[in-house]
Amino acid sequence: MNSAKKAFPGFHLDDQSGKTWTEKDLQGSWTVVYAYPKDMTPGCTVEAHEFSDLHGSFKKLGVQIFGLSPDDITSHMKFCEKDGITFPLLADTEQKLLKSLGSWMKKSMYGREYMGVDRSTWLVDPEGTIVKEWHQVKAAGHAQEVLNAVKESQ
Repeated sequence: MNSAKKAFPGFHLDDQSGKTWTEKDLQGSWTVVYAYPKDMTPGCTVEAHEFSDLHGSFKKLGVQIFGLSPDDITSHMKFCEKDGITFPLLADTEQKLLKSLGSWMKKSMYGREYMGVDRSTWLVDPEGTIVKEWHQVKAAGHAQEVLNAVKESQ
């Protein structure tokens, strides 16, 4: 985790229900945006479940949550239906926002290089400024870590 203090980048993305969101929707309340590699994979499912389980606690603090991945709306819809995800998942199929946030990067697995998502999270204040960010996140326990950071930041 590090302290950032920069404006959240502009975006125009749809969620699993087809609703379009922009950076303006982040203004006026605290927001958590977390980037994850792929719907319905083990680590991403753990992370989504933990954010869903704590969604009520975030809401009590006036915090909205958005998941962000390169998967499309249909994939997000299936993921939400299968796993009971209770917040918007933004479909960044062209990786524009992921690139702006520095989370679309070269990765390697089993000696093969490919482009993919660095599991990351941003805490955005009501003015639309990133106040904290995490990179190379481990999924398990991360939602609680973010909730604790929200409590410290407000």
